[in-house]
Amino acid sequence: MTFLGQPRPLANIFGVELWERFSFYGMQGILLIYLYYEASRGGLGIDEGTATSVVGAYGGSVYLATVVGAWLADRLFGPERVLFGSAVLVMAGHVALALIPGVAGVAAGLIMVALGNGGVKATATTIVGLLYEPGDERRDAGFSIFYLGINLGAFAGPLLTGLLQQEAGFHWGFGLAAVGMAIGLTQYAVGRRRLPASAHEVANPLPRARVWPFVAAAVVVAGLIALLAAAGIIRADRLSSIVVVLSVLAAVAYFVVILSSRRIDAGERNRVVAFIPMFVASAAFWSLYQQQFTVVTIYSDKRLDRNLGGWEMPVSWVQSINPIFIIVLSGVFAALWTRLGDRQPSTPVKFAAGTATMGVAFLLFLPFAGSAGVPLLGLTGILFVFTIAELLLSPVGLSLSTKLAPAAFRTQMVALFYLSVALGTALSGTLAGFYDEDHEVPYFGILGLIAIVLGAALLTLSPLLRRLMGGIR
Repeated sequence: MTFLGQPRPLANIFGVELWERFSFYGMQGILLIYLYYEASRGGLGIDEGTATSVVGAYGGSVYLATVVGAWLADRLFGPERVLFGSAVLVMAGHVALALIPGVAGVAAGLIMVALGNGGVKATATTIVGLLYEPGDERRDAGFSIFYLGINLGAFAGPLLTGLLQQEAGFHWGFGLAAVGMAIGLTQYAVGRRRLPASAHEVANPLPRARVWPFVAAAVVVAGLIALLAAAGIIRADRLSSIVVVLSVLAAVAYFVVILSSRRIDAGERNRVVAFIPMFVASAAFWSLYQQQFTVVTIYSDKRLDRNLGGWEMPVSWVQSINPIFIIVLSGVFAALWTRLGDRQPSTPVKFAAGTATMGVAFLLFLPFAGSAGVPLLGLTGILFVFTIAELLLSPVGLSLSTKLAPAAFRTQMVALFYLSVALGTALSGTLAGFYDEDHEVPYFGILGLIAIVLGAALLTLSPLLRRLMGGIR
């Protein structure tokens, strides 16, 4: 029995990602306004610039945490056990946001959700990759279906949590995110036995004698972070920039470790080298795309006409527009790649097109610069272009990371792709600090042009990258 023409176990991973994304995007849809709304509106009254830094840092930390999740999967527990434990941690984080008031609830909740989501994302993607044999032409289509599940959750989450937040308060919205994650965890627990044996394997086991030094190092790092925070060096308004630096350092370290490993051969090494320019393009793409949760949220709150027949829709509902387009178009893209088979554009070309298209989306903000009451239809059109760019790069990037991965680093290569997302997401928070309603033309114009230039450069490099990839498209 298959699932939409794909291996049956894809249905279980599809389900857990759907509910995990429901909780993730539902919470994130109301997070920024919770931070900067004044107390009379149920918020914490934090400075807007600091709030965007927190949101950018949190989003980046989610993807940065994939490094931890991937390492635990490859060295200690295997992907499946890390996925299950991480899902439990995500649910606990949402419960903390719902029940603990003030900054303490935000800090505890976001830390747990970020760490848990990191583990879920790295391992779920790896397990999907393990469902396919090398050369199976269904792989890209399967990842597009997997991406559909993500976006079904991303569509419903902001709608329901945003409505509940507007009618009953922020903590009710956070509570609904916790309920969604509990549903996803339950369905996963019921079906986890059907996963392939390879999902339980530890790819590169860590000798027991070396476990405790890593535990000690983790404790030292946690203590150092606490001391720096107490000393005022780690401040909320600097968080996104700190995560940018950490993401760059982690990516460089990972590339060095993989490329210098004796466990990979020359062909695998060339494929990892080919991934570097696409890593850069991916980071640039996400630095613009993830501004949906920083600049576009502020834009929707302050510049967008959200009046629908005399009723003002919640700010978070704007974040459900992109998932609607994904739901409609992901099947189209999956069918397109399947139909084209080996005639479809190579992955470097898809990455180049996605990055450049994201730049075009930012340029489309320019006609509305300085306008009062930006029409909802106008922003909807811009988010449609966001979607086209996303479908050209994101599911393809997930698939690519599993195809280019050396055997000894299969989960950690997925983590490398997510590190590009971490870097871009944190940058989205840092860049948001430069956004000003009175200077939208230079903001959207410069960032849009930079993305288009990067896309063109990657297109120029694509023949070389294809040779390094050794026949992998």
